[in-house]
Amino acid sequence: MNTQVKTKNIMRKFGIVANKRYGQNFLIDDNILENIVVAADITAEDLVIEIGPGLGNLTEYILSKARYAILVEIDSKMIDVLEDRFKDYNNYSLINEDILKVNIDSLVKDIETKNDFKFRKVKVVANLPYYITTPIIFKLLENENTISDITVMVQKEVAQRMVAKPKSKDFGILTLMVEYFSNAKIEIIVPNSSFIPEPGVESAVINLKKIRKYDVVNEKLFFELIHKAFAQRRKKMVNSLYATNFNNMSKQDIEKLFQKSSISLNTRAEELTIEEFIKIANNIN
Repeated sequence: MNTQVKTKNIMRKFGIVANKRYGQNFLIDDNILENIVVAADITAEDLVIEIGPGLGNLTEYILSKARYAILVEIDSKMIDVLEDRFKDYNNYSLINEDILKVNIDSLVKDIETKNDFKFRKVKVVANLPYYITTPIIFKLLENENTISDITVMVQKEVAQRMVAKPKSKDFGILTLMVEYFSNAKIEIIVPNSSFIPEPGVESAVINLKKIRKYDVVNEKLFFELIHKAFAQRRKKMVNSLYATNFNNMSKQDIEKLFQKSSISLNTRAEELTIEEFIKIANNIN
């Protein structure tokens, strides 16, 4: 039985209707589902964290490959569905919670202690709810130390922002944060017809391999620089930083900082590379 038929049967059995509040669109394309698992390179020694498993279509593929999976589902209506669908599996834990409130590092440690097993890698594999994609990506990149790989489906335009180049309209805070914490690659473009109900936008699967590539003296200051530089992105960056009271610096101090960093005072934030942002941050006394 293919996933489309299974999905319709499950929705009928449990009286499920996609919840717009949680941005639910159920992925039903078996080729896409299989390709997501391939892109994530899941092995029998890996722990996989799936965010928003919903009806469990991607979960089924994950559980067949991974040593163990943690399913984090915010919608309580889906808990009964998942428990029923995977009642014969013993390699997962199901948590009814908002992923933004979950301490993943602690959760992984508890699972490893309980199973007396050290996982080779901890990977996030998910069809992310589009309305909250960026906060989730920031959390996974910044705060969760145990995660090595992130393979997620997002809106196509969000994926394009993640891998954008300087001087393009898509280049911004998300681009720089992704570049700072990972190597990113768009793996799959997913048509609207792959879902029930069909979303109004195209989707893409992107893989982020977490890696630290840059030497930043003060990360907090660097992140503040990025966010305030793009707060008024149409302005010259010097003016944007001054207007947003960056690091309590005067306009003259900001101009001196740019001169010290060999950056033109007429530069806009979208014109700089990550290396130039780092140079500016590292030159702050």
